[in-house]
Amino acid sequence: MSGPVPGTPSLLRAINDRAALRALLERGPLTRLEIGTLTGLSKPTASQLLSRLQEAGLVVPDGIREGLPGRTAEVYRLNPEAAYAAALDVTFTRVEARVADLTGTVVGEYSVPAPSAPGELPGRLRAALAGARPPEPPRRVVIGVQAALDPSTGRLGYATAEEMPGWHVDDLEATLSAGLGVPVSVENNVNLVAVAEQAHGAARGTPDFVLLWADQGIGSAIVLGGRIHRGATGGAGEVGYMPAPGAPTAREAGQYGDHGYQALTGGAAVLRLLRAHGVEGADFCEAVANAARAAAVRAPSPAEERAAAGLREVAARLSVGLAAITSVVDPGLIVVTGGVVLAGGEPLRTLIERELHALTIPRPRVRLSAVEGNPVLAGGLDLALKTVRDEVFGATLPRS
Repeated sequence: MSGPVPGTPSLLRAINDRAALRALLERGPLTRLEIGTLTGLSKPTASQLLSRLQEAGLVVPDGIREGLPGRTAEVYRLNPEAAYAAALDVTFTRVEARVADLTGTVVGEYSVPAPSAPGELPGRLRAALAGARPPEPPRRVVIGVQAALDPSTGRLGYATAEEMPGWHVDDLEATLSAGLGVPVSVENNVNLVAVAEQAHGAARGTPDFVLLWADQGIGSAIVLGGRIHRGATGGAGEVGYMPAPGAPTAREAGQYGDHGYQALTGGAAVLRLLRAHGVEGADFCEAVANAARAAAVRAPSPAEERAAAGLREVAARLSVGLAAITSVVDPGLIVVTGGVVLAGGEPLRTLIERELHALTIPRPRVRLSAVEGNPVLAGGLDLALKTVRDEVFGATLPRS
């Protein structure tokens, strides 16, 4: 079966259509003249293009722009209602949904408790999505999970059935797609944080970087050549299970037990460490924030000196894992985020970078996350919208 011949009028029209839609997405409302200038098309060809895209429901008029005296021009914009995309952030306690239109504008959010039994999973996911009230079914849903999908088996790994009931089935994405009635992609939550950081945050414009998520749990994402590196089983970046000096190994604690890097730097370990230094706090985030404030005092009291020492030890523990990652990946940039790091802020970031540079020959920059709100949902929407836009913007391509 032969495909379209390069250079045919239908293919050239489709290429021009896509270029015009991209220009409207990136620049906002434009006149016919502006679209023609940006795409290199003549006025008659730009007019035909706009008529074609209006008929397809992808472009709508957006009023009149006045220019020189007596001259006006009709303005066109991308139709935000042409398609919708959605993201779900699934943790061990809740399912949070976010829906956006084709322009990326968020139109709805909702949260429900996580399922406690396998049979509850499809209904909870549907309830979260329905609660966000998408004007019409989204064309793609990206689900972020605290686990990793094995591309060779289609099954979920790096999480137990007790932690995520209902998720451990064959062909997980196909099963969820059937249950939700829309195409579904499942992605590791920290990978989605890296996607958001690359699009909107500290890693913007950086094709190669590592992101460390330090919270109750520990994880990382590796971006090489602008793409997430997932590994053979989808588990690249699952550094919480990485053996670390002074911590139990999987041999002693069990495969999914508290061992390795997680046992040294997870939220529970950080809280124990800081309390041993006399730092108060109802949880690890509050304790880290208190230690960071003490570390910033110029003339500290003995109690503040102990708290600052505790923060330095937290930084040293985090840096041991980052040093191992750096020795293998050699990134130019490491983005640090999650509850532990964000609570510690710039004082903790400075200590991590200083300690890391003392341990490694490479000296990667260490930067705090710059993504506001829920970065898992932000990254999930970025991926979902990319797929939807590719489909919608390519709708006028000739079929083979």
